[in-house]
Amino acid sequence: QCTYLEIEQVERTHAVVLSRPAWLWGAEMGANDCGVCVGNEGVWTREPLGEAEALLGMDLVRLGLERGSSAREALEVITALLERYGQGGSCKEEPVPFVYHNTFLLADRTEAWVLETAGRYWAAQQIREGSRNISNQLSVGSDITAEHAGLRERARSRGWWSGDGEFSFARVFSLEKQPPRMEAAKERFRAGKELLRQHEGHITAETLMAILRDKDSGICVDAEGFRTAGSMVSVLPRDPALPCVHFFTATPDPSRSVFKPFVFVAGIKPAPQVRSPTFLQDPAKQIPRFQSSVDRRHELYRRHQAALELMEQDRERGQQLLETLQELEKQGLEGMRELLEGTVAPCPEELADLFFDCVEAEMKFYT
Repeated sequence: QCTYLEIEQVERTHAVVLSRPAWLWGAEMGANDCGVCVGNEGVWTREPLGEAEALLGMDLVRLGLERGSSAREALEVITALLERYGQGGSCKEEPVPFVYHNTFLLADRTEAWVLETAGRYWAAQQIREGSRNISNQLSVGSDITAEHAGLRERARSRGWWSGDGEFSFARVFSLEKQPPRMEAAKERFRAGKELLRQHEGHITAETLMAILRDKDSGICVDAEGFRTAGSMVSVLPRDPALPCVHFFTATPDPSRSVFKPFVFVAGIKPAPQVRSPTFLQDPAKQIPRFQSSVDRRHELYRRHQAALELMEQDRERGQQLLETLQELEKQGLEGMRELLEGTVAPCPEELADLFFDCVEAEMKFYT
C-alpha cells in the first residue's frame, strides 16, 4: 500500500532508512542496506499534471530503495512502475492539490544516475565522473544513457521537437514559461554546481554538509512558511569491506541541526524519538483528504523547535547551544572517519545503537 495506490508486492524487500513527510508512505530521500541512495525533487514539464491519484515521486523513491540492490536496478524499478502506474496526486498535506513531476538522484558504491520524468516519460543520464546536482528543473540534456521507448515519438507528435538534429530532454520537455518556483531554482542549481566545482577532487561529507547549509545560494531555505525540512549526506566507500555511512538531521534547517550517523547492521536499535505519531482518524487517509490538520512533529522535532526559539530570543545562550551541537556533530564525523579508515573497529552492538545514541545525546542538550 503506497500513499494512494496499492501495487503488487515483491518476494523480498531491502531494509531501508528514510527521511519522509510523516503523512505519506514514500520518502524524500533515503538509503538501503545495499548502499543504494535515492532522493527526489519536484519539476513541472510540458506533460499535463495528473491530479488523479497515482504514485507519488516520493513513493517511487521508497520503492526503488526497497526493490533495487544497485542504483541501476533502483532506476529500472522506478521507471517500470512509472510507466505502468503513472505519477500523480497531491504532494502536500493541504486541501488544495499541489502536484508535480519528479527528478531523482540515484547512487551506490560504484554508479550514479540522474533520472528525470515528465508524466510517464523519462530520460536518465549516468554520471561517470565529477559531481552532479539537481534542483526543481529538468537538467538532462542530450547526454542520455537510457530513455522511455516512446520518448522521442511523444515529443515529435506534440510538435515539441522536429525530429531533426540533437534531442535535449530538458530543452524539449521544459515549460516555455516556468512557474516562479522553477525560476528561483535556476539560481539554486547554478549555485550548487559552482559550490561543488570549488571543491572538485576533494569533496567530503563535511563539504556537502556545508553546501546544504548555504543560505546565500538558496540551497538552505529558512523562509516564513517554507523551510528545508530534512537533510541527508551519505558516504559510499568503493571498498565493499567498509560500511556505508548515512548522516541525517531529522530536523529542519540544517544550518541549525546536527547530522547524525546511521550504519546498517543487524539488530539496529529503533529511534522512536524521530518517528512521527500515527493517528486513527488520519486526515490524509480519509476521503475527502486533508480536511483537518494534526500535529505530526516527533519528539526530537518538538525539542529542536523549542531550542530554535531559544536561539532567537537569547543570542548568547543560543550561540552556546549551537557550538555544543557542532561539537556533537564533529565527534560523530570523527568516529565515522576512523571507522572508514579502519583505525577503529566498533563492535556491531555499538553500530546498532549509534543513531539512537546520537539522537539521545542531542535531546539531552535541548532539556
